[in-house]
Amino acid sequence: MHSSLRQCFWIIKGKILCRKRVHSCVKCFRMQAASASQLMGNLPSLRGKPARPFLSCGVDYAGPFLIRQGGKRSKTKVKCYATLFICLVTRIIHVELVSDLTTEAFLAALRRFMARRGRSHIYSDNATCFKGANNKLYELRKMLNSDTFQEEINNFMTTEGVRWHYIPHDSPHFGGLWETGISP
Repeated sequence: MHSSLRQCFWIIKGKILCRKRVHSCVKCFRMQAASASQLMGNLPSLRGKPARPFLSCGVDYAGPFLIRQGGKRSKTKVKCYATLFICLVTRIIHVELVSDLTTEAFLAALRRFMARRGRSHIYSDNATCFKGANNKLYELRKMLNSDTFQEEINNFMTTEGVRWHYIPHDSPHFGGLWETGISP
């Protein structure tokens, strides 16, 4: 505004007068308002680095679902659950069906997942079946590291070990990536 006036007229203290006029005008003030920008928090280091799929993944349960047991014409329905493994880098979802919420059923699903996708770092909430699975894997690793087993079996199983990480208690927002894979 001041530059266009200055082309024709030289007003003393014109810059101050123009600035005062623009700031007192509601329309001008709203047009020049800067939009607020939200600063995004830093992503965890494992989500920012390129890696092979499922090197680090989150796991959660979905369900229950009713499926037909037997053929197409079977009327008996059985309750089952889906175990979702979500890659934290590429957001790919791997689904395994389990019959119930026990630790043994989850370990069977974890074995099938690892046979297909390889070993990985697993992140989960603090569910009891996940804690039980972690404890059983730790006991198995401890037993295999003892001197009673052969050296070859020991080397093979320690390289196939799984690193398990839990999100903090009462913080479901930490597991948002795998929780979104479950919600409709």
